[in-house]
Amino acid sequence: MLTQTLLVSGLIIVAYSLAKWRKLSVELSLLLATVAGAVGGSIFATPPPGDIPRHLVEGSFTYLDVILVFFTATLFITIIQESGGVNFAVRSAVTRFSRTRFLALFLLMIIVLVPGALTGAGSVSLLVVGAPVALALKGLGVQENRIPAILFILAGLAAAAPPVNIWAMVLCAGTAIPYVGFELPLGLPVIILGTLTIIILGGRRGAAGSLEAFLEKIDCHPKMNWFRLLTPFVIFFGLVLAYRLLPFSFPILGLPLEFLLASLVAWALSPVRLNFIRVAQATVAKLLPLLAIMVIVGMLQQVLAASGVKGLISYSVLIIPLGLLFCLLPLIIPVSEGVLTYGGAAIIGIPLVWYLNSLGYHATIVISGLSLLWPLGDGLPPTALIGRLSLMVSGYEGRYWDFLKRTWIPWLIITATGLLMIIFSSKLRFLVIG
Repeated sequence: MLTQTLLVSGLIIVAYSLAKWRKLSVELSLLLATVAGAVGGSIFATPPPGDIPRHLVEGSFTYLDVILVFFTATLFITIIQESGGVNFAVRSAVTRFSRTRFLALFLLMIIVLVPGALTGAGSVSLLVVGAPVALALKGLGVQENRIPAILFILAGLAAAAPPVNIWAMVLCAGTAIPYVGFELPLGLPVIILGTLTIIILGGRRGAAGSLEAFLEKIDCHPKMNWFRLLTPFVIFFGLVLAYRLLPFSFPILGLPLEFLLASLVAWALSPVRLNFIRVAQATVAKLLPLLAIMVIVGMLQQVLAASGVKGLISYSVLIIPLGLLFCLLPLIIPVSEGVLTYGGAAIIGIPLVWYLNSLGYHATIVISGLSLLWPLGDGLPPTALIGRLSLMVSGYEGRYWDFLKRTWIPWLIITATGLLMIIFSSKLRFLVIG
């Protein structure tokens, strides 16, 4: 049985490696690895050949709820962007608080965190607010070679922030843990680590920034105001809190419906006339690679379970001495994200959470700690999605590794925070509410 499982595992690894060698996308590489694993397992009747289509279809629906959250949340943020709300928020933050530089930087940090926190994707933060925030940082005198480093770290933290954390959702779905109680375990570290990042990388003023040049490049619709911008957010968070404050009299709508209702409010209040259907179509087109990843990761997880590879990975995790495991996590977790993106959470994270939970570690805090480590892998090859987008939206033309080196202090602080949260998870259980 062990030999059989090792052969299937080797086939999956070889298929993925060959696909990446041929420079195929991560999505196609994972799909080919999944099909190779299913075909290889069918040789040993794990799964039987006739069951391969069923497993692939069932697996594709594993993260349907996550996909719906992903789409509706990004639709909401896109409508805010298209209506001029993003430019209005960035411009207002810089012009009103430019004399109090730290406060201006802090508000820009919040602006970067919000889209990723609501959608679960740091890439959405960069695509929606990256360019205007980069201009604002330059106008505030932040050194140009540090701007992409700031955006990379903040976008990663945005993806880890509540209410939508894709890694935590994947882990909860795979371990039968309710996705509740993550507000403080994720929210507090993200705010603290984000603040430390802007102090470390943006606190020292470089060449004098031109605030006037920044204002000339950021256009705002004359009818956009704080009421039009904040009302959709108030509606969304009001719906989120309503069923928690009134559990027996208010229905549980779910995040997809709550985002959709907030999107309709944002569309109705937009000073720009928007075609809702066209915005939705553009959102799907923009999200297609990320949605494809979620579908394929579900298929891969199903094939790994049916072929026995998932059990082998779980066993491999169980036999690692606990001290060595903690030492390896800062390397294993980011690298798995750089190679497999969200697939790393399904393949490595699920057995890891099972193992630590069986030893008495608090599962919610462990998942929160791991969720701080995974975004760091989005700066590592071969995917490096957030890293490459940070360079693109900031206009930085230096070498990629030179940019990544500038993140080393926040990187180490985030790693230490995530690791300490995992190790002392049982003592941090008081953070879990709900």
